Amino acid sequence: MGRKPKSDEELVFNRLEAIRTKAGFTRQQLADAVDVHYQTIGYIERNEYSPSLVLALRIAKALNKKVEQIFSLEEI
Repeated sequence: MGRKPKSDEELVFNRLEAIRTKAGFTRQQLADAVDVHYQTIGYIERNEYSPSLVLALRIAKALNKKVEQIFSLEEI
């Protein structure tokens, strides 16, 4: 099960699902591209897990986006 952030201050909002689907990636395809389990992508998309900086950078690179286009500290 995904790890829940300890507080609202740790919550990272994202547009991952919308950007991923627009790019034509399945969760599995994106997971394979960034070397994680497909469930991790689902946890991130549902805001149940905040990715590490390294993972956020790998996701952004795989989707050809800037990190801040996908992830934010404010609801987007």
